Amino acid sequence: MKVVRVIARLNVGGPARHVVWLTAGLREKCETLLVAGRVPPGEDDMGYFATANKVEPLVIPQMSREISPKDLWTIWKLYRLFVSVRPDLVHTHTAKAGTVGRVAGLLYRWLTPRTLLGRPRRCPFVHTYHGHIFHSYYGRFKTRIFLEIERMLARLATDRIIVISPQQYREIHEEFKVGRARQFAVIPLGLDTGAFSDWPNHRHVMRDELGANERDILVGIIGRLTGVKNHSLFLKTAARYKERFGMVKDGRRVRFIILGDGQLREKLEAEARELGIDTDVTFMGTRNDPENFYPALDIVALTSLNEGTPLTLIEAMANARAVIATAVGGVVDLLGEEVDSSRGSKAKGYALCERGVRVRADDAAAFCEGLARLVEDEELRGTLGERGRAFVEENYSKERLLIDITSLYDDLTQGKSRVWSRESRVKNSNSDSRLTTPDSRL
Repeated sequence: MKVVRVIARLNVGGPARHVVWLTAGLREKCETLLVAGRVPPGEDDMGYFATANKVEPLVIPQMSREISPKDLWTIWKLYRLFVSVRPDLVHTHTAKAGTVGRVAGLLYRWLTPRTLLGRPRRCPFVHTYHGHIFHSYYGRFKTRIFLEIERMLARLATDRIIVISPQQYREIHEEFKVGRARQFAVIPLGLDTGAFSDWPNHRHVMRDELGANERDILVGIIGRLTGVKNHSLFLKTAARYKERFGMVKDGRRVRFIILGDGQLREKLEAEARELGIDTDVTFMGTRNDPENFYPALDIVALTSLNEGTPLTLIEAMANARAVIATAVGGVVDLLGEEVDSSRGSKAKGYALCERGVRVRADDAAAFCEGLARLVEDEELRGTLGERGRAFVEENYSKERLLIDITSLYDDLTQGKSRVWSRESRVKNSNSDSRLTTPDSRL
Protein backbone atom coordinates (compact mmCIF):
# COMPACT_ATOMS: atom_id res chain seq x y z
CA MET A 1 0.00 0.00 0.00
CA LYS A 2 1.36 3.42 -0.99
CA VAL A 3 0.55 6.22 1.45
CA VAL A 4 1.40 9.91 1.13
CA ARG A 5 1.36 11.62 4.53
CA VAL A 6 1.25 15.44 4.59
CA ILE A 7 1.90 17.80 7.52
CA ALA A 8 2.40 21.56 7.42
CA ARG A 9 5.79 21.53 9.17
CA LEU A 10 7.89 19.42 11.51
CA ASN A 11 8.10 21.98 14.29
CA VAL A 12 8.38 21.09 17.96
CA GLY A 13 5.18 19.47 19.17
CA GLY A 14 3.07 16.34 19.28
CA PRO A 15 1.90 16.31 15.62
CA ALA A 16 5.47 16.15 14.28
CA ARG A 17 6.33 13.21 16.49
CA HIS A 18 3.01 11.53 15.65
CA VAL A 19 3.59 11.57 11.88
CA VAL A 20 7.17 10.34 12.28
CA TRP A 21 6.04 7.49 14.54
CA LEU A 22 3.37 6.49 12.01
CA THR A 23 5.74 6.70 9.04
CA ALA A 24 8.41 4.63 10.78
CA GLY A 25 6.05 2.22 12.53
CA LEU A 26 4.03 1.28 9.44
CA ARG A 27 7.05 0.51 7.22
CA GLU A 28 6.26 -3.19 7.01
CA LYS A 29 2.65 -2.48 6.05
CA CYS A 30 2.91 0.70 3.99
CA GLU A 31 5.30 2.38 1.62
CA THR A 32 4.94 5.88 3.06
CA LEU A 33 6.19 9.21 1.78
CA LEU A 34 6.15 11.96 4.41
CA VAL A 35 5.69 15.45 2.97
CA ALA A 36 6.22 18.60 5.05
CA GLY A 37 6.66 22.33 4.70
CA ARG A 38 9.67 24.25 5.92
CA VAL A 39 9.85 25.28 9.57
CA PRO A 40 9.86 29.11 9.67
CA PRO A 41 12.37 31.23 11.59
CA GLY A 42 11.53 31.51 15.27
CA GLU A 43 10.29 27.92 15.56
CA ASP A 44 12.41 24.92 16.50
CA ASP A 45 12.76 22.21 13.86
CA MET A 46 12.17 18.55 14.80
CA GLY A 47 13.99 17.24 11.74
CA TYR A 48 16.40 15.57 14.14
CA PHE A 49 13.54 13.40 15.39
CA ALA A 50 12.72 12.23 11.87
CA THR A 51 16.40 11.47 11.23
CA ALA A 52 16.65 9.47 14.45
CA ASN A 53 13.71 7.34 13.25
CA LYS A 54 15.21 6.96 9.76
CA VAL A 55 12.46 9.01 8.15
CA GLU A 56 13.43 11.38 5.33
CA PRO A 57 10.61 13.84 4.57
CA LEU A 58 10.06 15.48 1.21
CA VAL A 59 10.06 19.24 1.87
CA ILE A 60 7.83 21.64 -0.03
CA PRO A 61 9.26 25.06 0.94
CA GLN A 62 6.14 26.95 -0.16
CA MET A 63 3.91 25.19 2.39
CA SER A 64 3.59 27.61 5.30
CA ARG A 65 1.30 27.99 8.30
CA GLU A 66 -0.33 31.24 7.21
CA ILE A 67 -2.54 31.85 4.17
CA SER A 68 -0.36 32.96 1.28
CA PRO A 69 -0.38 33.15 -2.54
CA LYS A 70 2.25 30.42 -2.30
CA ASP A 71 -0.56 28.07 -1.30
CA LEU A 72 -1.58 27.80 -4.97
CA TRP A 73 1.92 26.66 -5.84
CA THR A 74 1.85 24.20 -2.94
CA ILE A 75 -1.45 22.75 -4.17
CA TRP A 76 -0.04 22.33 -7.67
CA LYS A 77 3.11 20.63 -6.33
CA LEU A 78 1.06 18.23 -4.25
CA TYR A 79 -1.19 17.45 -7.21
CA ARG A 80 1.85 16.69 -9.40
CA LEU A 81 3.28 14.54 -6.59
CA PHE A 82 0.06 12.53 -6.35
CA VAL A 83 0.06 11.99 -10.12
CA SER A 84 3.67 10.82 -9.97
CA VAL A 85 3.41 8.57 -6.90
CA ARG A 86 -0.15 7.29 -7.53
CA PRO A 87 -0.87 6.68 -3.82
CA ASP A 88 -3.45 4.22 -2.57
CA LEU A 89 -4.30 6.62 0.25
CA VAL A 90 -3.45 10.19 1.32
CA HIS A 91 -3.42 11.16 4.99
CA THR A 92 -3.18 14.84 5.98
CA HIS A 93 -2.36 16.19 9.44
CA THR A 94 -2.94 19.70 10.91
CA ALA A 95 -5.11 22.46 9.46
CA LYS A 96 -2.91 23.92 6.72
CA ALA A 97 -1.76 20.59 5.34
CA GLY A 98 -5.34 19.39 5.51
CA THR A 99 -6.49 22.28 3.37
CA VAL A 100 -3.85 22.28 0.62
CA GLY A 101 -3.60 18.49 0.65
CA ARG A 102 -7.31 17.89 0.19
CA VAL A 103 -7.70 20.62 -2.46
CA ALA A 104 -4.85 18.96 -4.34
CA GLY A 105 -6.70 15.69 -3.79
CA LEU A 106 -9.80 17.04 -5.52
CA LEU A 107 -7.66 17.90 -8.53
CA TYR A 108 -6.04 14.48 -8.45
CA ARG A 109 -9.38 12.70 -8.34
CA TRP A 110 -11.09 14.68 -11.08
CA LEU A 111 -8.40 15.89 -13.51
CA THR A 112 -8.29 12.67 -15.49
CA PRO A 113 -9.84 11.59 -18.80
CA ARG A 114 -11.75 8.89 -16.90
CA THR A 115 -13.85 11.64 -15.35
CA LEU A 116 -15.66 11.92 -18.69
CA LEU A 117 -16.84 8.35 -18.10
CA GLY A 118 -17.87 9.14 -14.55
CA ARG A 119 -14.89 7.28 -13.14
CA PRO A 120 -12.57 9.66 -11.26
CA ARG A 121 -9.42 8.29 -9.72
CA ARG A 122 -10.10 6.33 -6.56
CA CYS A 123 -7.89 7.43 -3.68
CA PRO A 124 -9.24 7.71 -0.13
CA PHE A 125 -8.35 10.87 1.78
CA VAL A 126 -7.97 10.86 5.58
CA HIS A 127 -7.54 13.93 7.74
CA THR A 128 -6.45 13.99 11.40
CA TYR A 129 -7.36 16.88 13.67
CA HIS A 130 -4.58 17.13 16.24
CA GLY A 131 -6.34 20.24 17.50
CA HIS A 132 -8.50 22.76 15.71
CA ILE A 133 -8.40 26.47 14.89
CA PHE A 134 -12.07 27.24 15.50
CA HIS A 135 -11.36 29.41 18.55
CA SER A 136 -8.47 31.16 20.34
CA TYR A 137 -6.24 31.44 17.26
CA TYR A 138 -7.68 34.15 15.01
CA GLY A 139 -10.33 36.86 14.94
CA ARG A 140 -14.01 36.09 14.40
CA PHE A 141 -14.06 36.84 10.65
CA LYS A 142 -10.95 34.82 9.80
CA THR A 143 -12.08 31.95 12.01
CA ARG A 144 -15.45 31.90 10.22
CA ILE A 145 -13.74 31.60 6.84
CA PHE A 146 -11.57 28.73 8.06
CA LEU A 147 -14.57 26.96 9.53
CA GLU A 148 -16.50 27.16 6.24
CA ILE A 149 -13.47 25.82 4.36
CA GLU A 150 -13.24 22.87 6.77
CA ARG A 151 -16.95 22.11 6.37
CA MET A 152 -16.62 22.18 2.57
CA LEU A 153 -13.52 19.95 2.53
CA ALA A 154 -15.20 17.47 4.87
CA ARG A 155 -18.13 17.20 2.44
CA LEU A 156 -16.19 17.09 -0.83
CA ALA A 157 -12.72 15.72 -0.21
CA THR A 158 -12.57 13.59 2.94
CA ASP A 159 -13.36 9.91 3.34
CA ARG A 160 -12.47 9.62 7.02
CA ILE A 161 -11.94 12.24 9.73
CA ILE A 162 -9.78 11.18 12.67
CA VAL A 163 -10.10 12.91 16.02
CA ILE A 164 -7.93 11.99 18.96
CA SER A 165 -10.47 12.15 21.79
CA PRO A 166 -14.24 11.94 22.33
CA GLN A 167 -14.21 15.55 23.55
CA GLN A 168 -12.64 16.64 20.27
CA TYR A 169 -15.38 14.84 18.34
CA ARG A 170 -18.00 16.68 20.37
CA GLU A 171 -16.35 20.01 19.64
CA ILE A 172 -15.58 19.55 15.94
CA HIS A 173 -18.72 17.73 14.83
CA GLU A 174 -21.43 18.52 17.34
CA GLU A 175 -20.47 22.10 18.23
CA PHE A 176 -18.87 23.34 15.00
CA LYS A 177 -20.87 21.10 12.60
CA VAL A 178 -17.92 19.81 10.60
CA GLY A 179 -18.45 16.54 8.69
CA ARG A 180 -21.03 13.80 9.00
CA ALA A 181 -21.06 11.55 12.03
CA ARG A 182 -20.31 8.42 9.97
CA GLN A 183 -17.07 9.99 8.69
CA PHE A 184 -15.48 10.16 12.14
CA ALA A 185 -13.17 7.77 13.93
CA VAL A 186 -11.74 8.37 17.40
CA ILE A 187 -8.14 7.15 17.43
CA PRO A 188 -6.18 8.41 20.46
CA LEU A 189 -2.49 9.19 20.30
CA GLY A 190 0.18 6.61 21.01
CA LEU A 191 3.76 6.82 22.19
CA ASP A 192 6.67 4.60 23.15
CA THR A 193 5.77 4.18 26.80
CA GLY A 194 8.87 2.04 27.39
CA ALA A 195 11.08 5.08 26.80
CA PHE A 196 10.14 6.39 30.25
CA SER A 197 10.14 3.13 32.22
CA ASP A 198 13.39 4.03 34.03
CA TRP A 199 12.32 7.55 35.01
CA PRO A 200 13.34 7.35 38.73
CA ASN A 201 17.00 6.95 37.74
CA HIS A 202 16.83 10.08 35.57
CA ARG A 203 15.23 12.35 38.13
CA HIS A 204 18.49 13.90 39.31
CA VAL A 205 19.88 14.97 35.89
CA MET A 206 18.10 18.29 35.31
CA ARG A 207 17.61 18.92 39.02
CA ASP A 208 21.41 18.82 39.44
CA GLU A 209 21.74 21.34 36.59
CA LEU A 210 19.33 23.67 38.36
CA GLY A 211 20.86 23.15 41.79
CA ALA A 212 17.55 21.90 43.17
CA ASN A 213 17.56 19.78 46.30
CA GLU A 214 15.22 16.84 46.79
CA ARG A 215 12.72 18.87 48.82
CA ASP A 216 12.38 21.64 46.23
CA ILE A 217 9.18 21.57 44.17
CA LEU A 218 9.70 22.12 40.43
CA VAL A 219 6.57 23.15 38.53
CA GLY A 220 7.12 22.88 34.78
CA ILE A 221 5.35 23.70 31.54
CA ILE A 222 6.44 22.22 28.22
CA GLY A 223 5.56 23.60 24.81
CA ARG A 224 6.08 26.23 22.13
CA LEU A 225 6.04 29.80 23.38
CA THR A 226 3.05 30.82 21.31
CA GLY A 227 -0.22 32.57 22.10
CA VAL A 228 -2.56 29.58 22.21
CA LYS A 229 -0.39 27.89 24.86
CA ASN A 230 -1.08 30.87 27.13
CA HIS A 231 2.22 30.89 29.05
CA SER A 232 1.12 34.25 30.43
CA LEU A 233 -1.33 32.35 32.65
CA PHE A 234 1.56 30.24 33.94
CA LEU A 235 3.46 33.41 34.90
CA LYS A 236 0.41 35.05 36.49
CA THR A 237 -0.16 31.87 38.48
CA ALA A 238 3.45 31.91 39.68
CA ALA A 239 3.16 35.55 40.73
CA ARG A 240 -0.10 34.90 42.56
CA TYR A 241 1.38 31.83 44.29
CA LYS A 242 4.38 33.87 45.43
CA GLU A 243 2.15 36.62 46.81
CA ARG A 244 -0.16 34.23 48.67
CA PHE A 245 2.12 31.44 49.86
CA GLY A 246 5.72 32.52 49.29
CA MET A 247 8.30 30.57 47.35
CA VAL A 248 10.37 29.35 50.31
CA LYS A 249 8.98 27.41 53.26
CA ASP A 250 10.82 25.21 55.81
CA GLY A 251 13.87 24.94 53.58
CA ARG A 252 11.80 24.00 50.53
CA ARG A 253 11.69 26.25 47.49
CA VAL A 254 9.01 26.28 44.78
CA ARG A 255 10.45 27.00 41.33
CA PHE A 256 8.74 27.46 37.98
CA ILE A 257 10.37 26.00 34.86
CA ILE A 258 9.49 26.84 31.23
CA LEU A 259 10.71 24.30 28.68
CA GLY A 260 10.33 25.37 25.06
CA ASP A 261 11.06 28.30 22.82
CA GLY A 262 9.26 30.53 20.35
CA GLN A 263 8.52 34.02 19.17
CA LEU A 264 7.03 35.10 22.50
CA ARG A 265 10.07 34.35 24.63
CA GLU A 266 11.30 37.94 25.01
CA LYS A 267 7.78 39.16 25.78
CA LEU A 268 7.29 36.45 28.41
CA GLU A 269 10.67 37.14 30.00
CA ALA A 270 9.71 40.81 30.23
CA GLU A 271 6.37 39.86 31.79
CA ALA A 272 8.16 37.73 34.41
CA ARG A 273 10.30 40.75 35.34
CA GLU A 274 7.24 43.01 35.56
CA LEU A 275 5.52 40.49 37.84
CA GLY A 276 8.58 40.30 40.09
CA ILE A 277 9.16 36.58 39.56
CA ASP A 278 12.17 36.61 37.20
CA THR A 279 14.31 34.93 39.88
CA ASP A 280 11.66 32.27 40.46
CA VAL A 281 11.06 31.34 36.81
CA THR A 282 13.70 29.65 34.65
CA PHE A 283 13.42 29.72 30.86
CA MET A 284 15.33 26.64 29.72
CA GLY A 285 14.59 26.78 25.99
CA THR A 286 14.01 23.68 23.91
CA ARG A 287 15.48 20.43 25.18
CA ASN A 288 15.63 17.12 23.36
CA ASP A 289 15.89 14.91 26.46
CA PRO A 290 12.34 14.27 27.72
CA GLU A 291 13.65 11.20 29.55
CA ASN A 292 15.48 13.67 31.83
CA PHE A 293 13.30 16.76 32.11
CA TYR A 294 9.96 15.07 32.89
CA PRO A 295 11.31 13.09 35.88
CA ALA A 296 12.96 16.24 37.24
CA LEU A 297 9.61 17.98 37.59
CA ASP A 298 7.22 17.42 40.48
CA ILE A 299 4.19 18.98 38.78
CA VAL A 300 3.55 19.45 35.06
CA ALA A 301 1.22 22.30 34.10
CA LEU A 302 -0.69 23.04 30.90
CA THR A 303 -2.34 26.45 30.48
CA SER A 304 -3.59 26.27 26.87
CA LEU A 305 -6.64 28.05 25.50
CA ASN A 306 -7.19 25.29 22.91
CA GLU A 307 -5.82 21.75 22.55
CA GLY A 308 -6.45 18.44 20.86
CA THR A 309 -4.96 15.86 23.19
CA PRO A 310 -1.68 17.29 24.48
CA LEU A 311 1.18 14.82 24.15
CA THR A 312 3.03 16.67 26.92
CA LEU A 313 0.40 15.59 29.46
CA ILE A 314 0.49 11.99 28.24
CA GLU A 315 4.29 11.95 28.54
CA ALA A 316 4.10 13.57 31.97
CA MET A 317 1.70 10.83 33.08
CA ALA A 318 4.01 8.17 31.61
CA ASN A 319 6.64 9.54 33.99
CA ALA A 320 4.21 9.37 36.95
CA ARG A 321 4.12 13.17 37.26
CA ALA A 322 1.18 14.97 38.84
CA VAL A 323 -0.51 17.27 36.31
CA ILE A 324 -2.67 20.38 36.43
CA ALA A 325 -4.29 21.66 33.25
CA THR A 326 -6.96 23.90 31.82
CA ALA A 327 -10.17 22.11 30.81
CA VAL A 328 -9.74 22.37 27.03
CA GLY A 329 -10.13 19.74 24.29
CA GLY A 330 -8.93 16.24 25.08
CA VAL A 331 -7.52 17.31 28.46
CA VAL A 332 -10.96 16.52 29.87
CA ASP A 333 -10.70 12.89 28.73
CA LEU A 334 -7.12 12.52 29.95
CA LEU A 335 -7.82 13.69 33.49
CA GLY A 336 -10.96 11.60 33.90
CA GLU A 337 -13.95 12.06 36.16
CA GLU A 338 -14.05 14.45 39.08
CA VAL A 339 -13.53 12.57 42.35
CA ASP A 340 -13.49 15.31 44.99
CA SER A 341 -16.20 17.80 45.85
CA SER A 342 -14.82 18.51 49.31
CA ARG A 343 -12.57 21.24 50.72
CA GLY A 344 -14.31 23.88 48.65
CA SER A 345 -12.38 23.06 45.48
CA LYS A 346 -15.35 23.89 43.26
CA ALA A 347 -15.75 27.27 44.89
CA LYS A 348 -12.06 27.87 44.22
CA GLY A 349 -12.51 27.08 40.53
CA TYR A 350 -10.66 23.79 40.18
CA ALA A 351 -11.61 20.12 40.24
CA LEU A 352 -9.59 17.19 41.52
CA CYS A 353 -10.03 14.42 38.96
CA GLU A 354 -8.94 10.80 38.75
CA ARG A 355 -5.61 11.63 37.13
CA GLY A 356 -4.94 15.30 37.78
CA VAL A 357 -6.30 18.73 38.59
CA ARG A 358 -8.62 20.43 36.09
CA VAL A 359 -8.99 24.21 36.01
CA ARG A 360 -11.16 26.68 34.14
CA ALA A 361 -9.39 28.17 31.13
CA ASP A 362 -7.52 31.46 31.66
CA ASP A 363 -8.26 31.67 35.39
CA ALA A 364 -5.07 32.47 37.32
CA ALA A 365 -6.81 32.47 40.71
CA ALA A 366 -8.24 28.98 40.21
CA PHE A 367 -4.97 27.68 38.74
CA CYS A 368 -3.10 28.99 41.77
CA GLU A 369 -5.50 27.27 44.18
CA GLY A 370 -5.23 23.94 42.39
CA LEU A 371 -1.46 24.24 42.20
CA ALA A 372 -1.19 25.05 45.90
CA ARG A 373 -3.07 21.90 46.76
CA LEU A 374 -0.62 19.79 44.75
CA VAL A 375 2.42 21.57 46.17
CA GLU A 376 1.33 20.98 49.75
CA ASP A 377 0.19 17.36 49.32
CA GLU A 378 3.08 15.06 48.41
CA GLU A 379 0.99 11.92 48.85
CA LEU A 380 -1.66 13.24 46.48
CA ARG A 381 1.00 14.02 43.88
CA GLY A 382 2.26 10.47 44.12
CA THR A 383 -1.22 8.95 43.88
CA LEU A 384 -2.20 11.01 40.84
CA GLY A 385 1.15 10.27 39.19
CA GLU A 386 0.81 6.51 39.59
CA ARG A 387 -2.77 6.51 38.36
CA GLY A 388 -1.74 8.53 35.32
CA ARG A 389 1.19 6.23 34.58
CA ALA A 390 -0.99 3.10 34.71
CA PHE A 391 -3.64 4.77 32.52
CA VAL A 392 -1.14 5.77 29.83
CA GLU A 393 0.61 2.40 29.76
CA GLU A 394 -2.73 0.64 29.30
CA ASN A 395 -4.24 2.95 26.72
CA TYR A 396 -1.68 5.08 24.87
CA SER A 397 0.90 2.66 23.52
CA LYS A 398 2.39 3.17 20.08
CA GLU A 399 1.48 -0.43 19.24
CA ARG A 400 -2.22 0.28 19.80
CA LEU A 401 -2.00 3.39 17.59
CA LEU A 402 -0.39 1.46 14.73
CA ILE A 403 -3.02 -1.29 14.90
CA ASP A 404 -5.85 1.26 14.81
CA ILE A 405 -4.40 3.19 11.85
CA THR A 406 -3.64 0.01 9.92
CA SER A 407 -7.19 -1.19 10.41
CA LEU A 408 -8.61 2.11 9.19
CA TYR A 409 -6.35 2.13 6.11
CA ASP A 410 -7.35 -1.44 5.25
CA ASP A 411 -11.04 -0.57 5.49
CA LEU A 412 -10.68 2.39 3.15
CA THR A 413 -8.44 0.81 0.53
CA GLN A 414 -10.51 -2.37 0.43
CA GLY A 415 -13.74 -0.44 -0.01
CA LYS A 416 -15.29 -1.47 3.29
CA SER A 417 -18.05 0.78 4.57
CA ARG A 418 -17.71 -0.07 8.24
CA VAL A 419 -18.81 2.76 10.53
CA TRP A 420 -16.13 3.36 13.14
CA SER A 421 -17.11 3.81 16.74
CA ARG A 422 -17.07 7.39 17.87
CA GLU A 423 -16.42 6.28 21.42
CA SER A 424 -12.77 6.03 22.33
CA ARG A 425 -11.46 2.59 23.10
CA VAL A 426 -9.36 4.22 25.77
CA LYS A 427 -10.80 3.38 29.18
CA ASN A 428 -11.96 6.51 30.93
CA SER A 429 -11.16 5.36 34.43
CA ASN A 430 -9.86 2.53 36.52
CA SER A 431 -12.24 0.25 38.36
CA ASP A 432 -11.49 2.01 41.65
CA SER A 433 -12.12 5.71 41.22
CA ARG A 434 -11.27 6.61 44.81
CA LEU A 435 -7.99 8.25 45.71
CA THR A 436 -6.26 7.70 49.01
CA THR A 437 -5.10 10.95 50.56
CA PRO A 438 -4.03 11.94 54.06
CA ASP A 439 -7.39 13.52 54.89
CA SER A 440 -9.29 10.50 53.44
CA ARG A 441 -12.12 12.75 52.35
CA LEU A 442 -11.99 11.97 48.60
